[in-house]
Amino acid sequence: MTHRSDPNDLPLSDLYTSLAAGGLVRRLLELAHDEDLGPEKRDVTTWATHASDIPAVANLVFRQAGVVSGLAALPDMIEVFGGGIEITSQVRDGDVVQQGAVACAFQGTALAILRLERTALNLVGRLSGVATRTRTFMEEIAAAAPDATAKVLDTRKTTPGLRALEKYAVRCGGGFCHRLGLHDAVLVKDNHLAGLSPAQITSFIAEAAARARREFPDQLLFIEVEVDTLEQLDAILELPPATIDIALLDNMSCDTMREAVGRRDSRASALLLEASGGVRLETIAEIARTGVDRISVGGLTHQAVSLDVALEFEA
Repeated sequence: MTHRSDPNDLPLSDLYTSLAAGGLVRRLLELAHDEDLGPEKRDVTTWATHASDIPAVANLVFRQAGVVSGLAALPDMIEVFGGGIEITSQVRDGDVVQQGAVACAFQGTALAILRLERTALNLVGRLSGVATRTRTFMEEIAAAAPDATAKVLDTRKTTPGLRALEKYAVRCGGGFCHRLGLHDAVLVKDNHLAGLSPAQITSFIAEAAARARREFPDQLLFIEVEVDTLEQLDAILELPPATIDIALLDNMSCDTMREAVGRRDSRASALLLEASGGVRLETIAEIARTGVDRISVGGLTHQAVSLDVALEFEA
């Protein structure tokens, strides 16, 4: 099977460019522009207090330690807000910073800087929160399961409209992107298999995989199938090699996952196994020690808390 280019193979700068190329980031920034400045595109407070376009320099400051994410979007934000602002960065996305660190400086008019201030802080704070939470999960595995090789991946449990950037933030934190949406990979879940016995799953998946290959020969990242029981996994293991790429072990105990790894190793060693379902910081190291190859964690995004960042004007 020919796979499409994997976004996880791209360096961060190229990943942002790739994600932004589809237009979703631009649409998000345009929406943020419109919701803050309104139909007349006005910041009435700044206009009233800085009508002479006073030159200014403002620093984006991290009031909390964490992992930086979102700086890559600032040039696109400036273009959307139309401010003619210059940015000087002191750090890069993916860097770990301490409390009080200056990430970048904005130089332009006070009018221009204040128009985009809140949008910039909202975006960088949110994405840095996702990146920081992801780094915490990575550090937990490194400390408690140093021999484990499992990758930590995000899910589609993202903020509507922010998915591309939240997945970028996961990469900034050291994690990996799962599929971007319903369009770039096949993931057959329990709802697709409803009503099928384990004996029926093998032929059903074989037909679905063949159909996907015919219709989307070079557009898919992978073909993955969710299994809830070892009996369903056994059915998947009956498939010819390379029929599918990944089996998703949904909400299995660690003992069951260890058994699943053993069965996979003896019968279909090339098949990747992914743990999913209720993964927490307290459990991820034990899951990694089972020998699975991938661990998907919805909480990287839907439980992340924004970091406190501020824009401080120089006197």
